[in-house]
Amino acid sequence: MKHPDSFTHRHLGPNEQEAAEMLKVIGVSSMEQLIDETIPAAIRINRPLNIPEAMTEYDYLTELGKIAAKNIIFRSHIGLGYYDTITPPALLRNIFENPGWYTQYTPYQAEISQGRMEALLNFQTMVSDLTGLPVANASLLDESTAAAEAMYMTFNQKNRTTKGDDMANVILVSDKCFPQTIDLLKTRADGVGIQVKVSANLHKDLNDKVFAAIVQYPDVWGEIDSCENLAEKLHAQNSYLIVATDLLALTLLKSPGELGADVAVGNAQRFGVPMGFGGPHAAFFAVKEAFLRHIPGRIIGMSVDANGKPALRMALQTREQHIRREKATSNICTAQALLAIMSGMYAVYHGPKNLKAIAERVHYHAVALNEGLKQLGLISTVKQYFDTISFEVEGRQKKEIKRIARAMQRNFRYTGNIISISVDETTSSEDITDMIGLFAISLGKMIPALALDSLVQNVGNAMPAYLLRTSEYLTHPVFNSHHSETAMMRYIKRLENKDLSLNMSMIPLGSCTMKLNAAAELIPVSWAGFNRIHPFAPWEQTKGYLQIIEELGDYLCEITGFAGISFQPNSGAQGEYAGLLVIREYHRSRKDFHRNVVLIPASAHGTNPASAAIAGFKIVVTKTAADGTIDIADLKEKVELYKDVLAGLMVTYPSTHGVFEETIQDICQTIHSHGGQVYMDGANMNAQVGLTSPGFIGADVCHLNLHKTFSIPHGGGGPGMGPICVAEHLTPFLPGHVMVKTGGKKAISAVSAAPYGSTSILLISYAYIKMLGREGVKKATEYAILNANYLKSRLETKYKVLYTAESGRVGHEFILDMRMFKAGGVEIDDIVKRLIDYGFHAPTVSFPVPGTLMIEPTESEPLEELDRFCEAMLGIHQEIVEVIEGTADTKDNVLKNAPHTQAVLLADEWNHSYLRSKAAYPVKSLIGNKFWASVGRVDNAFGDRNVVCVCPPIEAYQTV
Repeated sequence: MKHPDSFTHRHLGPNEQEAAEMLKVIGVSSMEQLIDETIPAAIRINRPLNIPEAMTEYDYLTELGKIAAKNIIFRSHIGLGYYDTITPPALLRNIFENPGWYTQYTPYQAEISQGRMEALLNFQTMVSDLTGLPVANASLLDESTAAAEAMYMTFNQKNRTTKGDDMANVILVSDKCFPQTIDLLKTRADGVGIQVKVSANLHKDLNDKVFAAIVQYPDVWGEIDSCENLAEKLHAQNSYLIVATDLLALTLLKSPGELGADVAVGNAQRFGVPMGFGGPHAAFFAVKEAFLRHIPGRIIGMSVDANGKPALRMALQTREQHIRREKATSNICTAQALLAIMSGMYAVYHGPKNLKAIAERVHYHAVALNEGLKQLGLISTVKQYFDTISFEVEGRQKKEIKRIARAMQRNFRYTGNIISISVDETTSSEDITDMIGLFAISLGKMIPALALDSLVQNVGNAMPAYLLRTSEYLTHPVFNSHHSETAMMRYIKRLENKDLSLNMSMIPLGSCTMKLNAAAELIPVSWAGFNRIHPFAPWEQTKGYLQIIEELGDYLCEITGFAGISFQPNSGAQGEYAGLLVIREYHRSRKDFHRNVVLIPASAHGTNPASAAIAGFKIVVTKTAADGTIDIADLKEKVELYKDVLAGLMVTYPSTHGVFEETIQDICQTIHSHGGQVYMDGANMNAQVGLTSPGFIGADVCHLNLHKTFSIPHGGGGPGMGPICVAEHLTPFLPGHVMVKTGGKKAISAVSAAPYGSTSILLISYAYIKMLGREGVKKATEYAILNANYLKSRLETKYKVLYTAESGRVGHEFILDMRMFKAGGVEIDDIVKRLIDYGFHAPTVSFPVPGTLMIEPTESEPLEELDRFCEAMLGIHQEIVEVIEGTADTKDNVLKNAPHTQAVLLADEWNHSYLRSKAAYPVKSLIGNKFWASVGRVDNAFGDRNVVCVCPPIEAYQTV
C-alpha cells in the first residue's frame, strides 16, 4: 500500500477541488481540454516519461543517505582554489538553511531587497579591503570564469579605440596559474580574437601585442612572489595586470592593489562555504576605479529614497546584456549571491582579528609540515609560501606515498613526480603529525619525535618579509560588531526582515519561475557526505555523486528528448554559451568553418545575443509578428539570405511572450534544411516537461535552468545551474575538463572551473524528479499552465493581455500591457511600487516588451494566494482609474508615493490627499500580516551619478 502523504500534493498549490473551480473560471471542462487548447497537437508527447515513480520524502531521504555513504570523505589537501572550511553554525542555520534567505529573488526591486543588498555590500567591502582595490562586484560564478571576465574587460579597455591588426590581442598567462583557469581562458578566448600565451617567463614574453597578463598569488605550487615589476612594465605600455588570489592569504600578505594590480579575482569559498564537489561558491572580482563602468556582473551601490534617506540598489551594469544584447561584453545572468552573502557574513562574524588568526594558524601548520618533512629528507621546491608546499619525489616513492595516503584517507595533489599539499582552517596539529608519519612510513624511515612549536620556531614566518601586509582592512564597524552568536543572529534577522521572500508571499516573476524550493530537496545539501568532497577527488571516492550525476542526467535527457548532457555550465547564460560552442565545434568537425551566423528572434532573452557574440558568431535578428510570434516570412527570408553561412537559430519555447507557437516544427525544419542547428533556450522548460520536449519538437541542443524548472532556489540572485542536453550527433563535443575526465570524445575545453559545475545543488533537482516521479513532473507542468490561465482569466477583465494563442490561452506565463495608463499620468513604476504596499514582489517589468508586466505564478501557489494577487492587481486598477478620472490627485496619490514605509505612515505630519489607512492597508487581508518596505522609492539616477559601492559610514545605516 502506498503512503498517503505524497510529495506531489505538497508541491502543487491548488488541490483537486480548487483546480476544478479554476477550470470553470477559465472556461474549460477539464485539464485535458486546457492543455489541448494551449499546446499544439503536433508537438504533444502522448506517452509517459521513462523515469521512476514518485517516492515519499521519507523514502527518498533514506535512499539518499545510502547514496551519500558511497562518497568517501578523505582529508583534502588538493587545494587549487578549493579548501575544507568551517561554516559557523550561526550562518548554516540562519542563512544557508533559511528560506528567508535562499528563496529571495535577484534584488531588482530595491525597496524590498535592502537586507540582502546590505549583506552583498558587506561582501563587496570585504573583497575591496582585502584586495586593495576600490571597486568590487557582488560575485561571479567561479574563479576561472572570473579570470575570463577580467580577460574580456581588459581586452576591451585596451582596444576601445583600436581596430584590426593594430589591436593588442595577446594575454600572457603564467604557467603557475591554476590549470582549470588556464584551460577555461583558452575556451573563452577562442571566438573573440584573443590569443592566450601560457608563459614561464612573463617578463621575457612581454611585447606591445600584450593587453594583459594573469598571475596566481600565491601560485599553483604555493610560491609567493611579487608582481610589482611586471605591473610597472605592463603599465608602461598601457596594459594591465590581473592577479588571481586567495582572500585568506591576503589577511597576511600585501594586497594585489598594493602590488600594482588592475584586477583581482578569486574564489571566496574558504570563507565558510563547503567545497560541495565544485560548488556553488562565490567568485570575487575587484578593479581599479578606471574600470568602474566596465566591471562585469552586479554591483550594489548606495543611493537615496524618495524621503531623502540612504537606500541601496543595484547599480550600473544591472542587466546590461539585456540592453546591449549582441554588443554586450559579458553574458552574465546569474551571480552567486547566497554564497557571497555567506562569505561576507563569515568575515562579519570573525572580524579582522580572528580572520588574521585563522590565517596565521593555517600558515603555522604549513610551516610545521614543511619542517617535519624536511627532517625526512623531503625538500620543498617552494621557498616562500602561505598554505601550500610542493616537493619532488622519485616515481617509486610517489607510488608508495600515494598508496599509504589512500590507506590513511588523505588526498594530495600529484603532478608528474611533484606532490603538493595544501592545509586549511580545518587542519589540526594531529593532522600534521599524521601526515609526517605517513611520509615516514612511505619512505621507510623512522617517525621523528615531533614538537610542532619548535619546528615552527626554527623558521618563523615562511612568507617573504617584503610582502607581509601592513595595511589595515575590514575597519568598518559592521566587521567589528557582531562576534557573539546572539549579536550575529539578530543582525542576520534584522536584514532578513527587510526582504520579501517566498516564505512571505508569491513572487510572480515571468521567465524566472519562483516555485517551491522544498525543505526535503534542500536538506541533503548540508550533509557532510556531499559538501566535504573536493571537485578533483579521485573517482573512487565520489561514487555517490557519480551515481546521482548519471541518474539525473538520464532523467533530464528523457525529459528533453536528447541523447547526452553536460552539467558543467553553472548558470543559464553559461549553458547558452556552452551549447553554442558545441554547435560551433560540430560545424568545425565538418569543415564548415564558414558557418558563423546565428539567427535570433527579437523577442529572445537578452543573454542569447550576448552569448552568441562571445562565442564568436555574427548575430542576425529576426522580426516578431503582430501576435507576438516569430515572423515566419522574415525568418525564412533571412535563412535564404544567409543559407551558406548559417550556423543556427536560438529560439525560446514557449516564446518569451508566453505562447506555444504553432510553427515551431516548421521553423526547426527550415533551419536544418539549410545546414543549421537549432538551439532552444530552456528557460521555459517548465511549460514542456511531460507534455512535449525540445528533442521531439526538432531542436538539437537546449540548456536547462535548474534554478527555475527543477526547483534550485534563486538565493537572492544565484546560485544557478545551466546544464546542456544535446542530440546524438552533438554528444562527442560536450565539454571536457583538464583535471577530471568528462565530456565527449571530441570534447571542447572547459566552460566552468569544476567538471560538473556547482555539483552539490544538483541534489535539489535530483530530489525534485525522484519525489514527483513521472506523473508528478507532468502534473507540475499542467498546474503551471492552469495557474497562469486562471490569473489571465481573472485579470483580463481590467487589463489587456498582450499575447495569446488562437484559442485565447497562454502558456505558463503571460504579459499585461500597462502602456495605456501612461497618458493618464500613471507609469509602470507606480504600479509595481504600489504592489509592494499590497505585499507582493513585482512581476517582470518591461521585458520582453517595454511598459508591460510578465506574470508567472508557477504550479506551487495555492488558490488563496492567486486570489490575493488578483485582489491586489484589481485594487491597483481601481486606484489607476481614480487618478485618470480625477478622483485622486494626479501627483499626490497612493501610486506615485508608493511604497509607503512605516516611518512615513507613523510620522506626526501627514500632508497627503489620501488617508493613511488607504496607503497602508488597501485590502483588509493585510491587517495583521503586512510586509513593510524598509525604504521608500529608490532614486536610481542619483545612485548612478554618485556611485558608492562599499560600506558607507555607520551613520548612514542608522538613518535607514
